[in-house]
Amino acid sequence: MCGIAGFITLDPHAHPDSVVDRMTGCIAHRGPDDSRVYRDRHGALGHRRLSIIDLAAGQQPMTSESGDRWIVYNGEVFNHASLRPKLEDLGHRYHSHSDTETIIHAYEEYGSDCVQHFRGMFAFAIWDKVQRTLFCARDRLGIKPFYYFWNRREFVFASEIKALLEHPSISAELEDSLLAEHLAHGYASGEQTLYRGIRQLMPGHTLTLDAEGHLDIRQYWDVPPPPAPPEHRADQEWVDECGRRLQETVRMRLMSDVPLGMFLSGGVDSSLIAAIMKPMVTGPVKTFAVGYREAEYSELSYARDVAAAIGTEHHEIQVGPDDFFNALPKLIWQEDKPIAWPSSVSLYFVSKLAAEQVKVVLTGEGSDELFGGYNRYRVHMLNRKMLGAWSLLPRGLRGKLREQVAASPLLSSDARRKLSHTVVGMGEDFESFYLDNFYSAFPASERDVLLRGSTGANAHENYLRYRDAAANRPELDQLLYTDQKTYLVELLMKQDRMSMAASIESRVPFLDHPLVEFSARVPARLKLHGGAGKWLIKRVAERLLPREIVHRRKMGFPTPLRVWLKDARLQPVLDSMTARSGFLASVVDSAAIKALLARHRSGQIDATDRLWRLLNLHLWGEIFLLKRRDPRETLLGVPVSA
Repeated sequence: MCGIAGFITLDPHAHPDSVVDRMTGCIAHRGPDDSRVYRDRHGALGHRRLSIIDLAAGQQPMTSESGDRWIVYNGEVFNHASLRPKLEDLGHRYHSHSDTETIIHAYEEYGSDCVQHFRGMFAFAIWDKVQRTLFCARDRLGIKPFYYFWNRREFVFASEIKALLEHPSISAELEDSLLAEHLAHGYASGEQTLYRGIRQLMPGHTLTLDAEGHLDIRQYWDVPPPPAPPEHRADQEWVDECGRRLQETVRMRLMSDVPLGMFLSGGVDSSLIAAIMKPMVTGPVKTFAVGYREAEYSELSYARDVAAAIGTEHHEIQVGPDDFFNALPKLIWQEDKPIAWPSSVSLYFVSKLAAEQVKVVLTGEGSDELFGGYNRYRVHMLNRKMLGAWSLLPRGLRGKLREQVAASPLLSSDARRKLSHTVVGMGEDFESFYLDNFYSAFPASERDVLLRGSTGANAHENYLRYRDAAANRPELDQLLYTDQKTYLVELLMKQDRMSMAASIESRVPFLDHPLVEFSARVPARLKLHGGAGKWLIKRVAERLLPREIVHRRKMGFPTPLRVWLKDARLQPVLDSMTARSGFLASVVDSAAIKALLARHRSGQIDATDRLWRLLNLHLWGEIFLLKRRDPRETLLGVPVSA
């Protein structure tokens, strides 16, 4: 696991040699073990190394045998050893045991089709100094990041946006067309980023830049549609195959020359991976968990139960409000963007804990998006069934019932909250019925007020585009596909950025692409079954874990943010969001923010999610765009342990 950065210029010697050094220097956390650079008249490639495989001879940038091609690479190709014999038979000579060398030999042999041979997580750039062409690729699911800037004279790339901002041709400017999507979802799910002119190479894509400055981006992989007609197999056959595939993908991800561990939440996904991992390693399996003093938000007791059942060497950390809020500016700097979910902060602290003992961790990320684990899938399917009957009522009556349910003193706040996510509480078009219901912090009406109705952008455009691309799939598979293309990519960015902030590598066994392709073949009835999600995964888990662990209530990495936002010390920070000279007031309506704060503080509404989104947008703008806030500055005025 590493950090990469570099640039190609059509004008020789356009920039001093120190540029690429500055670019790699600001992502030193991604590779504290080594730093090297390659330069020529048209190109500069930089690399920060976190040594995992072939500690002695895996340094980068690495060159081909001829010295014509140079590579910088971030990730792990888990099948590199099995690819090596054929490449050697074809005449390629190895000088190391690293997967980096397999990538450059495979590129020499297969060209852009080399990516079809790789199994793992990767982002890399290969510069051919003779042909003056640059070939870049990102793994199929987007586990590893790749950002770039292209102005038709210079192509600049890096693992993190902050490295791009060290290049003299790039400045941090707001891409305001994405504000609506950010307020709704908390992130941008397409090629564009919140920085004007900076894009991400999308998962499953390659990019080629030739000597004339032609940029060619192509998709080389996509999640396949389910077979038509569906496969007819006994349920037990599906369970057996799923179990075999999980065993294989976990075994592959134990490839390492340094100590490994496991992030353990106590949920079925991480518990299953840990249980599979246990007999495959010599010595104790080290597991790491994070939680809070507020017991109703903490999963620590569940993680302890799993660790005891499996027999792991377990470690845990508790995060309090001081740790959380004082680390927030630094972690916004780490993510280069407003943080979408509070769990990013908790993930950083458990990564720090793990980094004291291991360099690699496995995680349970991805299972929900493959096998239908989120509760929203179940509720949406129920809502779809209810919608037919609900639509028979006169429109005026439906509106009155909605108003009464939303304000009725006869219903508890919990009952009103649950009803608000059904047809009784939401509009009947898909955007309201599903997207505003389960994804958006701000409904459309509030977004329009905050943004003064000026953007004209559809907050759900990217999601709807992917949904349309999956229109021929069964409905559950449509929802899973769109989450795999949007929501999951953001989760993986969070996983990468928070683990790398602590200089450790995280691996995601559920996102082995053959397992993803298998999940696409699995019938929907084996994903969402009897009102419960991940039926197939739970059947596999029952073979290795106690039933009470497999079937416990899903918590989903919660954070006591609602409680912590009441801390009096935080109120000046929240009030600063409305300051006329502040970043937030320059892009959203400050009067609307004041009204939202007032309603929240009076108890009229619970605006926790909305305030979190606004606070992060504000801090991000102050740090990156206005450069008024030092990311090392704490929010609560006390020392931070981060």
